[in-house]
Amino acid sequence: MTQQSESNEQMEQSLIDIAVESWRFSRLFGKVVSKLDAGESGRYINQLRYFQKKVEENLDSNGLKLVNVEGQPYDAGMAASALNLGDFGPDDVLLVDQMLEPIIMGPNGLRKQGTVMLRKVEA
Repeated sequence: MTQQSESNEQMEQSLIDIAVESWRFSRLFGKVVSKLDAGESGRYINQLRYFQKKVEENLDSNGLKLVNVEGQPYDAGMAASALNLGDFGPDDVLLVDQMLEPIIMGPNGLRKQGTVMLRKVEA
């Protein structure tokens, strides 16, 4: 690997790390804002959307994309590891209840696997 490609790889990894931490921070900030009264929360929600948009634009300009699979049916082939998969039986129908870390895709496929929590679909 050349020094240039190592440097590019390191820059991409740094951008991915910042994107994951931004994801976590956005989720936490959103929970805090939801506890404010409606009149107060509007301004903060707009700032959060702007922040998330800037993160997505910078990822996009580097060929990267955050993928959120919350609410989607869980599939063992999904690019995410499920922390609580052992809590369910083999015949349970599962949904992604919560993303703890987003999936990050690049122009050549998966760049970072996500982390999820699952829940059983009640019949």
